Amino acid sequence: MSGHNKWAQIKRKKGVTDAKKSKIFAMISKKITVESRLAKGDKNSPSLRKMIETAKASNMPNDKIDAAVAKGTGAGGIEMTKVTYEAYGPGGSAIIIEGISDNKNRTSQEMKHLLSKNGLELSPQGSVILAFRKEGDEWVANVPMELSDEDAKVLETLLEQLDEHQDVEDVFTNVNFKEE
Repeated sequence: MSGHNKWAQIKRKKGVTDAKKSKIFAMISKKITVESRLAKGDKNSPSLRKMIETAKASNMPNDKIDAAVAKGTGAGGIEMTKVTYEAYGPGGSAIIIEGISDNKNRTSQEMKHLLSKNGLELSPQGSVILAFRKEGDEWVANVPMELSDEDAKVLETLLEQLDEHQDVEDVFTNVNFKEE
């Protein structure tokens, strides 16, 4: 009867769902921390209240929500800041990377490393933003562009790696991907 242990199957499934929850909770917690810092800990602030409602909709425990709010007010001694990085990607595509970090220097070096692994580098501040316009919380390309299949694959690989990074919230590009 080896291999028929029901607990082993449950444990594996629980591990997968717990990992997904943890990633979601970490992302929401960072956003709550930033909003708490901006609102100076006022839970009645519309932006902070919205993030708390988002956390509760994701079944985030109240103690984790309270800890994130306290962290934003400086009670934890760690200050979270919003960061924006700019880069030119394969084929001259423009990339804007937005995130939240507790250590700008560490995140900057990690972005440089991630880009250099893909043969790219960070651009000077303000050089890529010219290709976009801000609409709400989104960056929209002024002139969208097409890429060759080879360049599109490189860009897709980079975007996947950026999405997996813990400090990255959003990535914007001026590329129109072809529908398959």
